[in-house]
Amino acid sequence: MDIKKVVVIGSGTMGSGIAAHLCNAGIPVTLLDLTTEISEKARERIHKSRPPLLIDKTKINNINVGNINENFDVVKDADWIVEAVVERIDIKHNIYEKIFKNRKKGAIVSSNTSSIPIKVLSEKLSNEEKKDFCITHFFNPVRYMGLLEIVKNENNDLNKINSLKKFCEVELGKGAIVCNDTPGFLGNRIGVYAMQVAMTEAFKMKLTIEEADAVFGRPMGIPKTGVFGLYDLIGIDLMADVLKSFMKELSDQDEFKIVAKEIPLVKKLIDTGYTGRKGKGGFYRMNKNGDQKILEAINLETGDYSPSKKIELGIDTVDINSLINRKDKFGEYAWIVTSKIIKYASSLVPGITDKFNDIDEAMRLGFNWAMGPFEMLRSIGVKNFFDRIDNFENNKFLENLSKTKDENFYGERQLYTSIQTLGKIRPSAIKLDKNNSAEIHRFKDFNIVEFTTKACALDYDSMDALKNATDKPLIVMNESMQFSAGVNLSYTMNFADKGDFKSIEKFIKYFQDTCKTLKYSKYPVVSAPSGLTLGGGFEVLVQSNFVASHTNLVIGLVETIVGLVPAGGGCKEMLWRWSQTEEAKSDPDYAPLKVFDIIGYAKTATSPIEAEPLKYLKHEDRKIMNRNSLFEEAKKLIDENSTFIPPEECRFNLSGQPLKNKMVKILEKLYNEKVILDHGMHVGTELANVLSGGDTTIEKVLTEDDLYKLELESFMRLIETKQTQERIKHTLSTGKPLVN
Repeated sequence: MDIKKVVVIGSGTMGSGIAAHLCNAGIPVTLLDLTTEISEKARERIHKSRPPLLIDKTKINNINVGNINENFDVVKDADWIVEAVVERIDIKHNIYEKIFKNRKKGAIVSSNTSSIPIKVLSEKLSNEEKKDFCITHFFNPVRYMGLLEIVKNENNDLNKINSLKKFCEVELGKGAIVCNDTPGFLGNRIGVYAMQVAMTEAFKMKLTIEEADAVFGRPMGIPKTGVFGLYDLIGIDLMADVLKSFMKELSDQDEFKIVAKEIPLVKKLIDTGYTGRKGKGGFYRMNKNGDQKILEAINLETGDYSPSKKIELGIDTVDINSLINRKDKFGEYAWIVTSKIIKYASSLVPGITDKFNDIDEAMRLGFNWAMGPFEMLRSIGVKNFFDRIDNFENNKFLENLSKTKDENFYGERQLYTSIQTLGKIRPSAIKLDKNNSAEIHRFKDFNIVEFTTKACALDYDSMDALKNATDKPLIVMNESMQFSAGVNLSYTMNFADKGDFKSIEKFIKYFQDTCKTLKYSKYPVVSAPSGLTLGGGFEVLVQSNFVASHTNLVIGLVETIVGLVPAGGGCKEMLWRWSQTEEAKSDPDYAPLKVFDIIGYAKTATSPIEAEPLKYLKHEDRKIMNRNSLFEEAKKLIDENSTFIPPEECRFNLSGQPLKNKMVKILEKLYNEKVILDHGMHVGTELANVLSGGDTTIEKVLTEDDLYKLELESFMRLIETKQTQERIKHTLSTGKPLVN
């Protein structure tokens, strides 16, 4: 089936997101609502959205708008019509009647509902119409969330469903999972249950919300918001509506109903306007004390707020086994929550899906879990799980597993897709080398390095892995959400707090040496980034020989924000790329001034399309819609470059002091306008020193090592200042920049 034109009916959050993503894929789309004015305002919101819904904002006019009264005839030419109107069945039925009267024969019609069963949606359709009708439940925000649930009905043309699935995978880059018509489908059924278990058990055990969120967070492979933070993010009132829907749809015997019962404190929060981040606050709130904002947390017993306390568990990575085996309340809580999630998820197989593997994929793609329930079970170990579990009656999956005790029950991952993914290929490695920060998956003809730290931050161990993996063609990529957020600032500050600047200098030199090894390896090095690719992460990428990038990329050199300059070759590589432009051939200062602007302002790009004009990416670098395809594309680049020859070393002619003076004048203007303050002036001057070439003249040829030396010297001068250390500490503690 060929989908060339799409109509989206309903321009709210989901309809707009779907229309924007179709635009990202280059598919002509028309967005309809009650009035053209409403649709037009939705298009404006798409254009201004932050984070951006569009990969390339210049393509906004590829989204046509109209209204359902005057412009409904556009459905006649559509290959796919997506209904995304308000969750009222009478309105939806009226829309379907109109669609099926006007659509061309064979066109797919789908609903984006997250809660209404397809049986109810399609009850007024003929059997012939039902063949082309399904649910396509996109997760929000559509551009950034990988999961798409396709819910089929008993009359569906399965060939058409499979064609739609393939289109959504290949063209839209989605993890498209076909599932049965059950309440909440896959992702929300398990995800909401997990949230409710985590919440109810926190109440039972009288944990603080900070304690619960610390456990039900990164150590379990769950986003750092935890359960109470996620409740606030989604909206406490919205979650209450979701629970009511489940209570209505599920049988009285369903375990979900036990954890979904109304909690008095939650009702009180909703009634008083404490509905989460969109309201006056929720389980957490930001309270003003003079000029200060203080994060406060609610007491689950009293309902009173007090300053939030950070809970340190001493676990920095996903480590569910360490967590559940702790001999304290945190270990007890982790085990109770984890075991109940596993029991509930397994009790739904084969009801909600025939493949338990799909549940894991739904949780990873739709809720950003590192592991789904069955992967948790595999990690814990079958024997260990059954040694601790209390009962599992009426659970056929666990009953069978308890008999076989098969530790290898899981089989292949990601069965929902035919794409050869990193997750699929990893277990077949002939050898695994790992340290505290990275893993080297060694295959016969190539290696893969995967960073394993929080946000894939870089340290000595990360560099060791990269250096030790260049004995073959190398792919640098991660299954986690980020490529790398940069050098581990906490690691750096541990030395700074001790006044051990020699160790910092030693590490930066090692980082530089590693980047040189990557760039000039006799075998090709391919970076396959997705998510954050910042600072040191960018420097690894830019000194790889080839790049295959996911479209959901946030890339840039952001060191100046924390009072530093790029020191892993970022300045050097950006200078080189800009020096190859036509403008630079006639003006030797053009490239340095351009890079001074880009790095000085810490400019970031939120897609490969935005990255290319900044020269963060090259035109020939590959851009990939489906994150799952990154490994396949990276491997193609290796196969296509079997006769690879390392690049020649770059040479630079920079103007030195006269150029630096130009840059300082720019800084002085910004300083006088109070755009930057004292330390901003200092940081900018150090950046100017690097990009001007330091003590040089235009006739003198500088090598890459000369630029590395300048980067290192400026970096060290800055890291030793109190002001830079204050910036770093402020960013680490608040996640926000400090202007000083």
